[in-house]
Amino acid sequence: MTAAIRKRPASALRAFLQSEAAGGIVLIAAAALAMLVANLPGTSAEYFHLLHLETGPVISPIYGPMTVHLWINDALMAVFFLMVGLEIKREFVDGRLASWQHRRLPVVAAAAGMVVPAVIYLAVTSGVPGLTNGWAIPAATDIAFAIGVLAILGKRAPASLKLFLTTVAIVDDMGAVAVIAVAYTDSINSLALGLAALVLAVMYVLNRSGVHRLWIYLLLAVLLWYFVFLSGVHATVAGVLAAMMVPIRKTPGAPDAHDSPLHRLEHALHPISAFFIVPVFGFANAGVSLAGMRWSILLEPLPLAIALGLFFGKQIGIFGSIWIADRSGFACRPAHANWTQIYGASLLAGIGFTMSLFIGGLAFPGNELLVDEVKLGVLLGSILSALVGYAVLRSASTATPKIASPPSASNAPTQPVDVQP
Repeated sequence: MTAAIRKRPASALRAFLQSEAAGGIVLIAAAALAMLVANLPGTSAEYFHLLHLETGPVISPIYGPMTVHLWINDALMAVFFLMVGLEIKREFVDGRLASWQHRRLPVVAAAAGMVVPAVIYLAVTSGVPGLTNGWAIPAATDIAFAIGVLAILGKRAPASLKLFLTTVAIVDDMGAVAVIAVAYTDSINSLALGLAALVLAVMYVLNRSGVHRLWIYLLLAVLLWYFVFLSGVHATVAGVLAAMMVPIRKTPGAPDAHDSPLHRLEHALHPISAFFIVPVFGFANAGVSLAGMRWSILLEPLPLAIALGLFFGKQIGIFGSIWIADRSGFACRPAHANWTQIYGASLLAGIGFTMSLFIGGLAFPGNELLVDEVKLGVLLGSILSALVGYAVLRSASTATPKIASPPSASNAPTQPVDVQP
């Protein structure tokens, strides 16, 4: 039995932390390649033609004919959000967010890290018509880049800091999903939404009835995606909803139990998401033609608001909330991390690449000029956050104080249950 335990693969979270440097590098390379091909005379036209190439029928009259770009942003990214949903459910049911004691600091930090960037964005764009809808663009964190930078730093970034930043990003993702579902849905097809609710209800009944066959849930997830896509709610929300219905076996101390459907699906999707879906999304959405652009465009209200929101908003919101929570006794800061390291991690949270680009496309649909400005603002804010955050953590002292962590629930007895967060 001991040998069998030793042969178990690392948990999805540990595998995520160990491989994210590689995933982050692939994502950076995909974004750089997109910028390159979007600006080379021989490839620029082909790049944009490929993205808008019609490759399927009209599934929903709201979106028109399916294109390569639409398949990537609405179908492939639904799988990415399925992965996000699985992580959220695991953390709330069987992870570091399973109790309020563990949730307090990440929830407060993530909330402040979304509110402050949005306030800065709205302050900069106030009085400029048509830009208010982009308030959520700088509110999101790209965990692939952020953890990738931490991984490059090695032992200079304590494990507790990596775990904390990952947890904040997971809560941040929950907020982003809620924003996408509520703020970026213009019209609703009530019949399609009702059918989506029916499929979700069937998945729930199967879950509560003890059905653990993954293929059934995956088939229903595809049907759920179809109806959500028809409804007018962004189709990626279907990924998170489907994840909530996948059964999980609560297994403290053994997070990779072979009889836990959620853990098995999460492990299967992780490499696909990190090394295929996210890089493909980066390649399809990071490319912006710089032909005819001047450097002064970075001082235009939209890109400036996004860059300032990501760079200043994230660090002020996250670091400030951690400092207040620690000083007030509401929650302790991450164990074995000093204030300089926490500040560096708060800076890295300003890397908003994937989610920010995604929300930017929803905020200004069909307006190529504004979408290009969004890309420039996201790139500027993310690059500044990455470089300054890396420099701060690189120069930070590794002599860290020992702070008592909240008691862990890992010693609780194993029990086969499924709890919906």
